[in-house]
Amino acid sequence: MSELPSKPKFLSVDHISWTVRDLEEAMAFYCEVIGAQELFRLGPLDAADMPRDEQGRDWMETHVNVPNAKLTLVMLKLTDNMNFQLVQYDKPVDRRTDLPRNCDVGGHHLGLKVDDVDQAVAYLTANGCNAMETILIADGPLAGKKNVYMTDPFGHTLEIVD
Repeated sequence: MSELPSKPKFLSVDHISWTVRDLEEAMAFYCEVIGAQELFRLGPLDAADMPRDEQGRDWMETHVNVPNAKLTLVMLKLTDNMNFQLVQYDKPVDRRTDLPRNCDVGGHHLGLKVDDVDQAVAYLTANGCNAMETILIADGPLAGKKNVYMTDPFGHTLEIVD
C-alpha cells in the first residue's frame, strides 16, 4: 500500500475569480464603484493559437478544463487582503451565460465587510445594485450584526456585512 503525500501548509486565499459577460463593464464597476485597483491583465488567450499537448488536448483543456476556450482576465486588488479576478470567455460557443442561484450547486456570493451597512447599501443601490431586505441578527453568536444581500449590476450576489 502506498503512502499518501504529506499535507501542505495552506497559507491564505490568493484570489477569488468570477466569470463575467463583459469584462470592461465589470472591471469599471469594481474599480470605480468599489475601489478595486487593476494589478494585471492577460489575454485574449485563444486555444486555437496554442500548441496541443501529447494527448492532443489544447492548452485551455489541459490547464483550465475548457476545450477550445478563448479568455481574457484581469486581476484586481479588491481590498488589502483580497485579490479578485474577473474573466471573460469568448469561446467556446456553447458556454452557459446564466448565473447560478444561491441555492444551486456552484452558487456563490462575495461578502464585503463595511463600516456602515446602511450607507453601503444606499451607495451601491445608487450605483446600479439591487438590495434585498436587511437582516438584523438579534440572537446567537452574531447578535447585533446587520447584513444585506444585493446583486451587482450584472446579477452576481454580494453580501454587505458589518
